[in-house]
Amino acid sequence: MMTRLAAALVLIAGAAAADPVEGMWKTKPDDNGNFGHVEIGACGAAFCGTLVTAFDGSGKQIDSPNVGKKIVWDMAAKGGGAYGGGKVWAPDRDKTYNSKMQLSGDSLAVSGCVLGGIICRASDWTRVK
Repeated sequence: MMTRLAAALVLIAGAAAADPVEGMWKTKPDDNGNFGHVEIGACGAAFCGTLVTAFDGSGKQIDSPNVGKKIVWDMAAKGGGAYGGGKVWAPDRDKTYNSKMQLSGDSLAVSGCVLGGIICRASDWTRVK
């Protein structure tokens, strides 16, 4: 009986300790007008995000070879809603950016640069409810 109670408490504590960035996020439309839903979750000591669903500019779900691929990885929590030290892959440009994220409520500002900061890109994602 005590073993079951202890196991239940561990599960409850783990669920309560979920980071606020974890969940499903809607990206802004890319260069092609497409957007996606990216699920962010713990990935070791950092956070990763995988493209779960892709949509065209009208909001119709589309088949994409990028569904199931990591879009975000190695994002470390820095405190105060800030995450950094990670990478974001932009399928529309096939570029990987050195990135950071800033969480504010149900908005996630995602930004990054390539080529030593010469080419940068930013986008605000919204939480999918």
